[in-house]
Amino acid sequence: MNKNIDYTALGKRIKEKRIENGLTQEQLGELCELSAAHIGHIERGTRILSVDVLFRISQVLDTSIDYLVFDSVGNENMLSEIASTIKNTDKNKVSTFLNTVRVLADNIDEL
Repeated sequence: MNKNIDYTALGKRIKEKRIENGLTQEQLGELCELSAAHIGHIERGTRILSVDVLFRISQVLDTSIDYLVFDSVGNENMLSEIASTIKNTDKNKVSTFLNTVRVLADNIDEL
């Protein structure tokens, strides 16, 4: 397995989450004990993050490290996101949704 971290994509996801959380670079920097300039470099992909900095950023942005690094959402996050999306939806529609997911899961190899 020979994969490299795409720091530009990582920075883009951090920026998207920062904006989604309504934070400026300065605010994120303060919460993570980093300068706004450092956050800017991270978001542009011109700075390599330490594990500690990546952890602090993920905690402040309330997101998983794997989402930031691998552009994927772990099953736990994905399931909670689905649950919150369908929380106030009509029970018949939720049932239809779940049946559709089951059919897709059963036939995933043919997709």
